[in-house]
Amino acid sequence: MGIAAMVGSPIKRREDPRLITGQSTYVDDIKLPGMLHMAVLRSPYGHARINSINTEAASKHPGVVAVYLAEDLKGVVGNIPIAAPLPGNISNGMGHRGPLADGKVRFYGDPVAVVIADDRYTARDALDLIEVDYEPLPAVIDLEKATQPGAPLLYEEFGTNVATPIHPPTEEIDRVFEQTVAGGGVIVKGRFVNQRLAPAAMETRGVIAEFRKADKTLNVWSSSQIPHFLRNFLAEQLGLPQHQVRVIVPEVGGGFGSKLNIYPEEALAAFATMKTGRPVKWIEERSENLVATIHGRDQINYIEAAATRDGKVTGLKVHVISDLGAHLQFFTDVIAIGFTLPMLSGCYDIPAVYGSCDTVFTNKTPTDAYRGAGRPEACYIVERAMDLVAREVGKDPAEVRKINFVKPEQFPHKMATGAVYDSGNYAGALEKAMEIVNYQNLRAEQAQKRAEGKLVGVGISSYVEICGIGPKGTIPQGLYESARVRVEQSGDVMVYTGSSPHGQGEETTFAQIVADEFDVPIDNVVIVHGDTDSTPEGRGTYGSRTTAVGGPAIFTAVQKLKEKMKHIAAHMLEASASDVTLEGGNFSVAGSPQKAVSFKEVAAAANTSNLLAPGVEPGLETTVFWEPNACVFPFGTHICVVEVDKETGEPEITRYVAVDDCGRQLNPMIVQGQIHGGIVQGVGQALIEGVEYGEDGQLLTGTLMDYAMPIAAELPHFELDHTVTLTSVNPLGVKGVGEAGTIGSTPAVANAIADALGVAHVDMPFKPERLWKIIQQQQQQQPQQ
Repeated sequence: MGIAAMVGSPIKRREDPRLITGQSTYVDDIKLPGMLHMAVLRSPYGHARINSINTEAASKHPGVVAVYLAEDLKGVVGNIPIAAPLPGNISNGMGHRGPLADGKVRFYGDPVAVVIADDRYTARDALDLIEVDYEPLPAVIDLEKATQPGAPLLYEEFGTNVATPIHPPTEEIDRVFEQTVAGGGVIVKGRFVNQRLAPAAMETRGVIAEFRKADKTLNVWSSSQIPHFLRNFLAEQLGLPQHQVRVIVPEVGGGFGSKLNIYPEEALAAFATMKTGRPVKWIEERSENLVATIHGRDQINYIEAAATRDGKVTGLKVHVISDLGAHLQFFTDVIAIGFTLPMLSGCYDIPAVYGSCDTVFTNKTPTDAYRGAGRPEACYIVERAMDLVAREVGKDPAEVRKINFVKPEQFPHKMATGAVYDSGNYAGALEKAMEIVNYQNLRAEQAQKRAEGKLVGVGISSYVEICGIGPKGTIPQGLYESARVRVEQSGDVMVYTGSSPHGQGEETTFAQIVADEFDVPIDNVVIVHGDTDSTPEGRGTYGSRTTAVGGPAIFTAVQKLKEKMKHIAAHMLEASASDVTLEGGNFSVAGSPQKAVSFKEVAAAANTSNLLAPGVEPGLETTVFWEPNACVFPFGTHICVVEVDKETGEPEITRYVAVDDCGRQLNPMIVQGQIHGGIVQGVGQALIEGVEYGEDGQLLTGTLMDYAMPIAAELPHFELDHTVTLTSVNPLGVKGVGEAGTIGSTPAVANAIADALGVAHVDMPFKPERLWKIIQQQQQQQPQQ
């Protein structure tokens, strides 16, 4: 056993056997006696007033039990929860909403009414019997037009669509730019678009609510990333004490941030079960998922970078325009302000960074956290800027990055944005990636193929992200994590974690930590999560924080129990606790290994209490709440090679190398799996994905026939490697890796495409028709031979 045998070993995920054999349980698998089904009527307009709603025919339809409107919820069900309302119009109620639209719909898919029926099909059919008199209004879809005077207003009482305008003084950054130009430097400019994306998890959202009148308890099964947050805020919405609400999260078939939310449907199902006295189930259809589950990204960024002729960036000026959509969800208002602006420096020691921001309401689905949540946007901005600088000063993009990197000896380092990075070796990751791809030869091959008329591009992305969100003051609720660890009489270890892993592999990695620290077989460790009645209060799984915050909570709890076990063993061995060590599954006296008691014997002694010293409490159980004092900053370099077909504009990724550094790797195989998935989602954004709306607010990408997603056959073999830079922020030395691939990949592909076409910039997604038009324009501009 021991740390070398378990932590750091690529053991197979313990979760997988039940998942791949179909023995796992998802929300839709659950069936309760007398269960009713809920269907949601959604707005067919992007913007409209509701003059009247007639539910008479639907209410009389056979099998329909109830129909509910916004007026039925008033004074009973509160607004959709928002985690941290920011200053500005948001703090005054702009963007807040109830579970059902009241008087006005603001996006295509806005929920208007619900039908509760005996079965799912009857509920769905009855929706067509509800008559809604809509008065269509002009919709505002274009993000920049929404900020202009005269634009249609979503919230007329505020007189603007801009929720939080942040425009600090520019004198300092202007002075830096002027000095750089005066010294012979350059300024590059760009307008970058991070298009709107649909998370599109394999499992759509689902909820079952059951109210037991006898004990006044509400049980909610939900496909959620945040069981405790869901319980707490749902109790608040419904006016119930927390102890009367229990949230159970079974298997979750993907979340990517979209299930880091409290949606209208949870409260609607809960309200319906409390009214009808029967369990109520709602399972989202795919068409609903694409319109009613949050979307991600949707930022427009204007950038200016000043640099010396040697390639040293002296200043970066960025204006972020962020699309909130029509309403606020849990973290909608903090994505750009809380995650994009602080990360604008990227990996680079840029002396002056200026960030301004407008968060804006439009008649589209609300945006919120989607894999990376604000950090992919920041990385895209600074990585594209670095390539623009390299292009302008005539240097290789790798060289410009090396010139500007924060150096290892500078850590911990406070960036110009105010973010304090814990540790890093950015040049080490870049150099390793360049070595793997054989960078010099690659550039020579590229030149040769270009001479043959082929469009080959090489793109570099050196990323850094903020993970382990949890330091005090991050948001009003506090983002600690918790663990309760119990050693049973048999010597088996039960671990109850407040984190809620849903595919990241912590059922395995958490068990590896415990098995190593207790020196017991991993099969003797059980990880329990996802039930608010059995697990201590936790803040959920998102932002690559589960291992970096939840892991130390478990580690600390284990240390406490291990110390107690040493004292118990010392009494049994008639020795001093300071002389007792745990090795090979036995507690023994230093220097006398033959004088030992087994882990199981100490566990039995603790739980039966027959062999305990006076004053020692029976049992081996402790609960730890762990709150970090800082965030962690994983990083890496991705290199992408593309070839664009001159005749069709079709791009092909021919090679992809990624070197990532997430601190200590608890399980390298799981780390690689996370990076694989992240790269695919980032490449998907770069090449094909994008939510589109018509000018009237109609969603044009409402099915998977219209919203393209990447498949395995479209991607090359990923060449992965890593460096290890430990952090002192937590006792495990771990950072985060769940979003790394997504953050690093998109700019790598973008830089490769621009390099292949020989242009400064191309907006995503890089669909063949877009690239073909650029190629055609270039050919027309070439002088005739």
